[in-house]
Amino acid sequence: MNKTLSKRKFAQWTFSTIAATGLGMTTLGVAAQSWPTKPVKVVVPAPAGSSLDVIVRGMSETLKTRWGHALVVENKPGAGGTIGMDAVAKAAPDGYTLGIGFNGPVAFGPFMFKKMPYDPAKDLMPVVLTSSQPNVLAVPANHPAQNFKEFVAWAKSQGDKVSYASVGLGSSSHLSMELLKGAAGFEATHVPFNGSPPAALSVAQNETQALLAVEPALLSLVQGGRLKLLAVTSPQRLSARPDLPTVAEAGYAGFDALAWNGLFAPAGTPTDVIARINADVNAAMADPAFKQNMLKQGLIIGGGTPAAFKSFIDAETRKWGAIITKANIKLD
Repeated sequence: MNKTLSKRKFAQWTFSTIAATGLGMTTLGVAAQSWPTKPVKVVVPAPAGSSLDVIVRGMSETLKTRWGHALVVENKPGAGGTIGMDAVAKAAPDGYTLGIGFNGPVAFGPFMFKKMPYDPAKDLMPVVLTSSQPNVLAVPANHPAQNFKEFVAWAKSQGDKVSYASVGLGSSSHLSMELLKGAAGFEATHVPFNGSPPAALSVAQNETQALLAVEPALLSLVQGGRLKLLAVTSPQRLSARPDLPTVAEAGYAGFDALAWNGLFAPAGTPTDVIARINADVNAAMADPAFKQNMLKQGLIIGGGTPAAFKSFIDAETRKWGAIITKANIKLD
C-alpha cells in the first residue's frame, strides 16, 4: 500500500470491498455466529465530547441494532492515549473489549517513549480505519503571505526568526509541521501549547507565526478575521473547503499528513470475530446520518478491511518514525 492515503481510497474501502474480499457475513465462523452474547465495551482514550468519543457514540445505535446488545463507551484519557490503549491490549481477546486508537499511541508512541506498557504491533489487532482528518495551515490574518508558496518564500527570508505553534509536543500538529519544514526547506522554532485554543490564539496575536491544526478548532478565529488559512495537508482538497489548496498543489507533490483513528482489538481475538466487527462497523459508517455528522466534524470517513488498515498503520509508522527520530522528539 502507498504511504499516502487519499480520500478516493477511503471511498473505495467500503462494505462492498469487505464482501468482495471474503470478509462478509457469509464467511463467518462459529465464534462470530455466536458473538456477541453481551454488551461490547469500546475504550476511548480521550475525554467525553472529543472527536474519538463522537465517532464511537455516533455508530452505537446502528451497532446495537446489528448486535442485539449495547455498545458501552468507557473514556480513559491520559498519557497521550496510551492509558486507554494499554487497557485494550491487556483485555481478554474475546471481542468484548475494543478501543479506538489514533496516530499517537499506535504509530508515534514507540519512537517517543523510552518504554511503552504495550507493543502496538504485537498487542493490538487492527479492525477497521474509522476516519482521518487533515491539518490546515493557519497564519495571522495580517500576514503578508496570501498563499502557501508566498509563506515558504517569506519563511526562508526570515532565517531563524520564525516560530510555529502546535497543539502539543509529539502531536500530529507538531509532526506535520516538521514534515512540512523538511519538504519546503524552511526553518522555524517549535512552541508547543496544551491544546488548540491557546495555540491558535498565539498565532492570532502574532506571538507565533504559523500553526497546523484541524480546521474546526480554528473556525471561530478565522470567521472573526484573526486568522487566515493558506493550505490543507490532505492529498485532495476538502469537500467542505474547496477553495483551500493542498500543499501538494503548491509544488510539493505527494505531501500528505493526516491525523487518523480506527478500532483495535486485543491480540489473539478470533479472526472471524474481527471480520464480523469489521463488517458491522463498515455498515454503521455507511449510514447517511453518521456520514453527515462526521462531515460536520471535518472528518473523512474511513472503512475497509483489517488487512488494509494494518498495511496503512505499517506505512504510517515507518513514515512518522523517521520524522520523530530526525527531530529527536521525546515525551519522557
